[in-house]
Parts: sequence; structure tokens; C-alpha cells
Amino acid sequence: MSIMHSSSALPAQRKTVCSYPRILWLIRVLFQGGFRLAGWTFATQPPAERKYVMVVAPHTSNWDFFLMVGLGAALGRQARFMVKDSVFVGPLGSLMRWLGGISVDRRSQNNVVQQMTDTFAGTDDMVLIIAPEGTRKAVPRWKGGFYHIAAGAQVPVVPVFLDYGRKQVGFGEPCLPSGDLDADMPVIQQCYADVTACHPEGDSSHPAKLSLSAADVGN
Repeated sequence: MSIMHSSSALPAQRKTVCSYPRILWLIRVLFQGGFRLAGWTFATQPPAERKYVMVVAPHTSNWDFFLMVGLGAALGRQARFMVKDSVFVGPLGSLMRWLGGISVDRRSQNNVVQQMTDTFAGTDDMVLIIAPEGTRKAVPRWKGGFYHIAAGAQVPVVPVFLDYGRKQVGFGEPCLPSGDLDADMPVIQQCYADVTACHPEGDSSHPAKLSLSAADVGN
């Protein structure tokens, strides 16, 4: 089975691992089996919505990426994640697209937000997975692109925490952006109040630290 795709297709139209039920079923079984064997559990269940922006935090380790991709497959939804365009070269680029990656030029905030808004509009089933810190290092604020993408696409933000202390993944309540950051952020950030990161010194997700930068998209 080839994993090469036409670059002219819209991201929502390209076939990914989530487009093949048998492969997706196998990945879900492997992920859920490994998840349980490692002692992890789900603290809460995923929402019923078919389209939303999944905001996963705290992001302090490379392991977070594998958890996010596996989690996306385990949802049984068309999971997508954004990756800087320099990664999409040769076989690695084809693999990233097959896993659900969308190539973005993060130097242009407005273009990325519009690209993701158009991608949501072109499908009735999509979960966009974003780590809003944009890096594994501690940052003074989250990148605000996830909020603007959700607002533009008129889909909810679903906060998801990775708690390495309790070995739990949990889903917060969906929050449809109202356009009022001051009102919406306390609802979103509440999900991360008592969470332990893989590397706590790099955690930027606790409510006392959490604010948004509108200038960046995240990853």
C-alpha cells in the first residue's frame, strides 16, 4: 500500500492512516494495549463532537508526540496535526502526511489560521491536535493559534491533559470560542490545574502561568 499522496489535494481530502479501517483498528488495538500495559488510564471520555480542536498539554517530552498521535487514532476520528513545512521532504514528508500531518508555514500566522479554517470547512469529521506551547521548553505563554482556528472554523476547543504523575489522559468540556479570551481561557485552563508533566520544570500549562500570545500558531 502506497503512502504517497498528491500535493494538490486539500489536507482534509488526503488519505491518512485514519482512512483505512483495518489499519486504524490495528493501531487502536496496539495503542490501547500498550497504553494499559504501561499503566495509563483515561480519566474522562472523549466528547461526541465530530469536529474540534484538541489542545493537548503539558508538552515537555518527545513521548508526548507519540501519545498524541496514538490518542488521535484511538478516537476513531480523522485526526490531524500541524508540522512545520521543512519536515515535509522526501519519504519523511509522505510518512507524516499518512499519519495525519498538515504542512504549515508558521512564519505566517494569518495564512495558517485560514488554511486550517478551510480544512475544517472541507470535512464533516476532523480532530486537529495542537500542543499550544509549541516547544518542549517552558514558555511564558501559550501560542494563541488554536483559539483563532477554532473561532474561525466555528468548532469547539477540547482541552486534553497528559498527567504523567497519575498516568492519566483526560478530556475537558468542549468550549466554543466566544471571541472573549478573558471569559474563555479560565474554562479551558481549568483542565490542567492539577496535572504533572513528564518534565515538570518545563510545564507551562498551569493556570497561574497560562496566558495567550495571538502572534503564534503552535504546532
